[in-house]
Amino acid sequence: MSHRSYDATGRSDRRAHNLGAHMDDATVAEHVDRIAELGYTIVPDAIEPDLLDALADDLLRLEHDLGAVPAANSFEGHDTVRIYNLLAHGDLYARIPVHPEVLPIVDRVLDPGCLVSSLSSIAIDPGEQAQPIHADDQLVPLPKPHVPVVCNTMWALTDFTEANGATRLVPGSHLSPSNPDYGSPYDSVPAEMARGSVLVWHGSLWHGGGANTTDTRRTGIAMNYCAGWIRQQENQQLGLDPALVRTFEPRLRRLVGYGIYNGLMGHIDKHDPDELLGVGAGADGRMVWDAIG
Repeated sequence: MSHRSYDATGRSDRRAHNLGAHMDDATVAEHVDRIAELGYTIVPDAIEPDLLDALADDLLRLEHDLGAVPAANSFEGHDTVRIYNLLAHGDLYARIPVHPEVLPIVDRVLDPGCLVSSLSSIAIDPGEQAQPIHADDQLVPLPKPHVPVVCNTMWALTDFTEANGATRLVPGSHLSPSNPDYGSPYDSVPAEMARGSVLVWHGSLWHGGGANTTDTRRTGIAMNYCAGWIRQQENQQLGLDPALVRTFEPRLRRLVGYGIYNGLMGHIDKHDPDELLGVGAGADGRMVWDAIG
């Protein structure tokens, strides 16, 4: 694969300007164009400091309460602590999937019928080795390249540097006709970004967590989305108590799967799941069969 040159942040030498100053429609379009070209974008200063502080504190609480320890395999890491299914662990995490500085980009890459695929934390501790390069959609049996079916994001709760394990990216690899060979070496660039920034990438992009050669932890939150017609990585309907889902705002209920995609996928006896939860009237419009007459 041949690509133009990139600086240490992975920015193209042609497009090194700040794309994240204002999340208006034009800025969203720039991020989406960059994902189409390179496979990823970085939104600087996307997350408000009070939310970052609260998330960092609560993840430490969860790690203690759940007894979370490294999984000790080559993918999840031997010195990396991951906590899964975060939406089940308090109102704080409900702010993540619908964040206004991130979701508009994902909506444009996939479409507004997208779903929460998984929500987890990834804390890379000192001494961790680099994660093997992979693509997040490589288990989806579709010929490549294909339209985006996965769009994932990494929230930086600490600074991400090359030394502490910033995500490694292979720019342009989302356009490859193949997946990477697991465990093989590839040229990559670090997604260096300041605390509060968010990395957004196409699910076909080749990438992996970096090695942490420092003496401090690198912490991020992986907020992952999929198209409305793709099976979610974490089973949101069984993983989340319906009583909890009833407390979610309408968009978040749809994001976790309590809605209908394109007038068809996800219905229950031609009823919207949101309606059956008893918290809404269901989606506007008719089922696709009724609409076509």
